[in-house]
Amino acid sequence: MSLDYAILGFLNYRPYSGYDLKKIFDKFVRHFWPADQSQIYRTLARMNEKGLVETEVIRQGSRPDRKEYHITSLDCDELRQWLVTPLTTDENRSAGMIQVFFAAQLSDHEILGIFERAPGLMRAGLEHYAQIPPNIEPTASTPTRRASFSSGF
Repeated sequence: MSLDYAILGFLNYRPYSGYDLKKIFDKFVRHFWPADQSQIYRTLARMNEKGLVETEVIRQGSRPDRKEYHITSLDCDELRQWLVTPLTTDENRSAGMIQVFFAAQLSDHEILGIFERAPGLMRAGLEHYAQIPPNIEPTASTPTRRASFSSGF
């Protein structure tokens, strides 16, 4: 279900095709939420069938038609609600927590090193993630659409 919300999050910036979404996933979020092309297209088809996204077919002359997906105002509200909802632990993946889980085989000094590195890694991750939203819009060739909420970045 989180893939639905990741897609809605990107569509909240502007309409995208499935192909554009795959490129965006690969460029910006693959290191913490990978999605293959078939997952993206299946999810878009299901979301479209349920009325969770709208589609627009754009004629391209000598190239195949381009199908763009748009977020609806109802979906903007649903996305916002999901963003403020606490996640369950089964949706999180953390290599650092795997290290902590198996740290009993290390010395106290080595375990302390794991915890001392954590704040620096979190700061570096936040700095990296802060650069993502400004870089998302230029990925596709369609006109820019403003997001309807503040992403906090």
